[in-house]
Amino acid sequence: MNTLKKTVCALMILAAANASAQGEPIKPTADGDNRDQFGFGIRAGLNISNVYDEEGEDFIADSKTGFYGGAFVSVPLGTIIGIQPEVIYSQKGFKATGTFLGGSYDFERTTSYLDIPLQLSIKPIPQLTFLVGPQFSYLLETKDDFNEGTITLVQEEEITDDNYKKGVIGAVVGVETNWKGLFVSARGGWDITKTDTDGDSTSPRYKNQVIQFGLGYTFY
Repeated sequence: MNTLKKTVCALMILAAANASAQGEPIKPTADGDNRDQFGFGIRAGLNISNVYDEEGEDFIADSKTGFYGGAFVSVPLGTIIGIQPEVIYSQKGFKATGTFLGGSYDFERTTSYLDIPLQLSIKPIPQLTFLVGPQFSYLLETKDDFNEGTITLVQEEEITDDNYKKGVIGAVVGVETNWKGLFVSARGGWDITKTDTDGDSTSPRYKNQVIQFGLGYTFY
């Protein structure tokens, strides 16, 4: 993870150095087309997350909401094609219901990740960007909330290699609409590798899936 952090920092420094070399802040072209310009930005929004590849017929997973936010750099390889690495704090997880000792229960798991997607950006017109690429996710925290009617238990799980994979590989795809640096985005993300051990009917084997909606701003 330290190497990835250094890479992102280096890209941001390169962007600042490029702006300084011009002697003045980078400005958009007369028609507002910034597609061939180096930029960096911030983004934040809402996660709607769930899991798939479950085990246990009596386990039903429902989606939950969370927050995401972070920063990115936009590196043009031409007017239309570029790359966009990001560092994002992202809350994922799921809700579930089941039975325990003859009674029903509600269960909610919140997992906090540091997501690092490396995306190919495709900008056919200045106002539209398509993003697709692999993503590395590093698990920061896991919290379980168990409610059985008479018993409520909130527990922060200890993260070890025996019960969770700290590093997970996935994929992302999304679209953004841009207007003078401000953009609205929608994106989907899926784990390719599973996040924990074999699982059972109450603690399933699973992979995260998430839909993101958000806003952001790109500085050129």
